[in-house]
Amino acid sequence: MWRFSAVLRRCKSTLTSSRLGKNDSLFTVHPAVKEALADHRPVVALESTIITHGMPYPHNLSTAKEVEAIVRAEGAVPATVGILEGRIHVGLSLDELDFLAHSKNALKVSRRDMPYVISQGLSGGTTVSGTMIAAQMAGIPIFVTGGIGGVHRDGENSMDVSADLTELGRTPIAVVSAGVKSILDIGRTLEFLETQGVCVATYGDSKCFPAFFSQQSGFTSPYHVSSPQEAADLISITLSLGLQSGLLLAVPIPEEHAATGQQIEDAIHIAVSEASLKGITGRDVTPFILQCVSELTKGKSLQANIALIHNNAKVGSQIACALSKHKENSGSSLRGGTKTLKPKVQEMYSKTIVIGGINVDLIAKGTTKKLVFGRTNPGSVCQSFGGVGRNIADSLSRLGHKPLFISAIGKDSHSDAVLSYCKHMDMSGVARLQDQRTATYCAVIAESGELSLGLGDMDIHQQIQEQYVSQFEDQLASASLVVLDGNIPVSTIDYVCGIAKNHSVPVWFEPTDADKACKPFLSVSWKSLSYTSPNLAELCTMNQTIGLPTPSELPKSLEDVLSCVPALSRPLLEHLHCVVVTLGSQGVLVCGEHEAGTVNLQPRKQKQKGRLCALHYPALAVSSNETVNVSGAGDSFAGAMMAGIMQRRDTDSCVRMGLLAARMSLLSPHPIDPSLTADAIHPERLHSQMWSKPTCMWIED
Repeated sequence: MWRFSAVLRRCKSTLTSSRLGKNDSLFTVHPAVKEALADHRPVVALESTIITHGMPYPHNLSTAKEVEAIVRAEGAVPATVGILEGRIHVGLSLDELDFLAHSKNALKVSRRDMPYVISQGLSGGTTVSGTMIAAQMAGIPIFVTGGIGGVHRDGENSMDVSADLTELGRTPIAVVSAGVKSILDIGRTLEFLETQGVCVATYGDSKCFPAFFSQQSGFTSPYHVSSPQEAADLISITLSLGLQSGLLLAVPIPEEHAATGQQIEDAIHIAVSEASLKGITGRDVTPFILQCVSELTKGKSLQANIALIHNNAKVGSQIACALSKHKENSGSSLRGGTKTLKPKVQEMYSKTIVIGGINVDLIAKGTTKKLVFGRTNPGSVCQSFGGVGRNIADSLSRLGHKPLFISAIGKDSHSDAVLSYCKHMDMSGVARLQDQRTATYCAVIAESGELSLGLGDMDIHQQIQEQYVSQFEDQLASASLVVLDGNIPVSTIDYVCGIAKNHSVPVWFEPTDADKACKPFLSVSWKSLSYTSPNLAELCTMNQTIGLPTPSELPKSLEDVLSCVPALSRPLLEHLHCVVVTLGSQGVLVCGEHEAGTVNLQPRKQKQKGRLCALHYPALAVSSNETVNVSGAGDSFAGAMMAGIMQRRDTDSCVRMGLLAARMSLLSPHPIDPSLTADAIHPERLHSQMWSKPTCMWIED
């Protein structure tokens, strides 16, 4: 197990300081957050006391990751705020989240605590107040939390008032929360916010101010907004007026959790009475009540708390995206109440383009050792969004390379769900076709994790025709990489390969399945490919299509596979730059030109005649009990490897990124794990001893 101090030192080396005058030595903005702010893309700040003090391990860490994944899924960039060894961090890596989740000595950091914690080099989770300060310093206008603090009961005598309220009165930022817990004096809390000049609005159709676990507190918000656009308008005006006060948007708990919420509220009232009877006062009241409520509800309060936070993250991210569009349309950026002209952002490199299919996936996994066809088998069924092209575009988007995705969907309920889920992707190249069905794929998976049966309604993929794709010819001619999946028509593949050849654009062909692997090889188009990533069956199809002999049966032992694959890859490497053969549980074989003891993955405009070799990398171990979904592992691997190549990483790093992404996919119900980030698959994510050294083999002429 890594020592946390060592982890932090390594993490710090990957982050860069923001330039905030005298505070730059105390303040770090994660590169992904910094880039999003520079490009005026939506960013959502998140607190970290929920990690350090709000939930027990491992719920605190999993919830933090899930909330960040929700923010990304809605098209925004999460920026979890925390203090690590005396330095404010806006945006945390996975290692830093893990450090806070495990930390036993982390402090709860509000405005009052910041100077001491930083001066002593300590670590802590930032409260609502502390997070507001850091987010506003970084230029983030929206902050999502569970609930804010308030005026405590009997606060008129004890003067116990949360610093969150005064912070809202002097820090210009929008706070999205579920109101305040009913253990507080909600009426006096609203009165105090009015005194501080804080605009309060309930999100939804009602003015009822929510009480965290309950949709209604018995009190009314002064105002309400009913959509992300209305909320964005309110935030924009609040900041542009320069009032130097914040805005509170109160989001009621979702209806499906309201019944549980009422049960929790009843438990809270019992706990409050018990605290009074036992004479518990001051700072001991809140922990006593929360512990009592958890026991009375048998843990349901924790589940409702997580569901509520997830909902706040979703709503807050939608508002952040609407605010970003609002700024873009007005041609200005609001920073802490001041208006500045928005500069035109120039792309530093040509865009990646992915052309391929979108599917709605239904994944059915059996819970018995053997599936019996012809009868109902026990198991679980879940829906996700897949398609090889969509998966690769999703993977690249989550890894910081937002490709233009060209595809086709119907005008049906499935298409609405797809577009909503894929908000974080560039879907401007996706056609919505009348009287067409969005592609649907059903996979039946045995308990072992192996695919038993797949059924697909894929007719719409044939509508991704040359005529439609040709409107993107200028983008194709200047792209940094074009990715094709085997679902699209042969004529479209031929058209794109022709453009790529004329403009020296590298093309990656992902075969999709053995039947479709032949498509580029039906003509000379395959000679314009730079990369392909087949499995062994697909590699055989490619060889058969160009008239070369293949084994009558696929080899099964690793020794036989490693003997067969280089020979099958050899003829393709006459024209392709690299052949990446995925071998499932046996790992991956990377075949290409030898250079400095490895395979050169970087594309070249002209083919160089060098000696060829193959590198075998073992797969990362995942047990059948852990495997949730097998439909996206190969696409996750390919997308992550592409990202590594475009970042000009070495071959080992590219493959390791791919293997880590594939493992995340296998453990997730989604083909592409929503928590996939560049940090999650950093080549040094696992200890060096956990990586097996690749085996190098020469490919004979």
